[in-house]
Amino acid sequence: MQLKARLLEIEAGGNLIVVLGKQKAKELGVVSSDRVKLKANQLETMAILNIASEFPDDAVGVYREVKSKLGLKEGQTLQVSQAERPESLSFVREKIMGEKLGAEKMDMIVRDVVERHLSDVEVASFLTALQVRGMSMEETEAMSLAMVKSGKSIDFGKTPILDKHSIGGVPGDKTTLLVVPIIAAAGYTIPKSSSRAITSPAGTADRVEPLCPVDLTIDEILEVVKKTNACMVWGGALDLAPADDYFIKVEYPLSIDPMLLPSIMSKKKAMGSTHVVVDIPTGRGAKMKTIGQAYQLARDFIELGDRLGMQINCAVTEGEQPIGQAVGPVLEAREALATLMGRGPPDLIDKATSIAGMMLDMVGDKGGKRKAAKILSSGRAESKLRQIIEAQGGDSEIKLDELAPGQKQLDIEAKKAGRVLWINNNAIALLARTAGAPSNPEAGLVLRKKVWDRVSKNEAVLTIYAENADKLDRAERLAEELQPITIGKRLGETMLLDHVTKGRIQRQDFILER
Repeated sequence: MQLKARLLEIEAGGNLIVVLGKQKAKELGVVSSDRVKLKANQLETMAILNIASEFPDDAVGVYREVKSKLGLKEGQTLQVSQAERPESLSFVREKIMGEKLGAEKMDMIVRDVVERHLSDVEVASFLTALQVRGMSMEETEAMSLAMVKSGKSIDFGKTPILDKHSIGGVPGDKTTLLVVPIIAAAGYTIPKSSSRAITSPAGTADRVEPLCPVDLTIDEILEVVKKTNACMVWGGALDLAPADDYFIKVEYPLSIDPMLLPSIMSKKKAMGSTHVVVDIPTGRGAKMKTIGQAYQLARDFIELGDRLGMQINCAVTEGEQPIGQAVGPVLEAREALATLMGRGPPDLIDKATSIAGMMLDMVGDKGGKRKAAKILSSGRAESKLRQIIEAQGGDSEIKLDELAPGQKQLDIEAKKAGRVLWINNNAIALLARTAGAPSNPEAGLVLRKKVWDRVSKNEAVLTIYAENADKLDRAERLAEELQPITIGKRLGETMLLDHVTKGRIQRQDFILER
């Protein structure tokens, strides 16, 4: 069927979608969500069909993704025909029914996801099946390798390539901004590709961006790493394991995360990493609530690493409260820089030197933590960070006072004296996001007290920063509702933690971080 392209100038978030009128769809023998094959300019693709009750009979409505794929112009003629359903759909059904999928079937599913041959509903069905049915280690390996093959890989031409990754869930974890320069200053290669925030107040890329650009190309990464032994960049522009970005987009509204292992490991493999420390924060408010859960996940990471030819060590870390005091991109960048300059909080220093020490031990550099601490205290790590900043196009002379938070600020005060018994990570993250982080990098909060610190009545326990009064007011109301910091004289003194009624149920946001 020959039809004229009508460019709709609508984006579908990457999906290939076209629109036909009811009559033309009937003539073609297709219904909504069927696939149609499109040919133009000696190019061919498959798109998912939407049907409009009223649409010109001689036209096919084309979304921007299809326009770009085929290089279409307004009114251009293209061939439209019925397409077969992707074979991978039958494999999705197999997983729904509880069957295990081999490497070939995983390859086909991932390929069709990348080519946008599967609809959001079909991908959601697949991810739900993985969540409910689980994945064997063989399936996880197959999925990881399929995701690596679906995109680009980076070869730095040497070994070892070190890396670290946190499964997330703890606000304020700017550890990477210390670990990367420590390892690079020790003479090892550590190209760090990171995500932006998905549900948190700041992803690692968000924390680095106040210091320097993070949207680097692969060629630019190779040049920066050649100069400095390291980089800290956003992975979203690199086309590494691109299927993962689409999986994450579908996982988030479903509040499920069946792809944690292959998502992380496929990107590390594509980045050429040979030695990786995976940080698993554990405790109330973290993803892993118990030590047992953390150990099981660690075993899975190590086994998958063996299968993929990577050496993995896991750090089970304290996840009961935010790391350091600062939460939010600019505030965290400032705290990381201050720590490298010798004025940082002890928990951040300990975590960074412990993880860096593990990485050094993995490559045979014994006494790793002691060496990492020496590199940090000597100023060599700060010098290396400034070198990385300059190589990535930032100002290597940046000063702490140039990393200023939002102009609107508010202290949240203690209603009674005592000690801080607990800090609710989820509530802290919600507060920082309500204040505007990470979309407004200057927004966030600073904890004035941490767990077991003494507090006087009416003393500030945290300060919220926002770009405008409206967001600050909303954050203040939320702080009053959530009561993110519990204060008492001793553990067990107050047994009633909260009073939950029909009209007041504490919000629990789904945590999804990469």
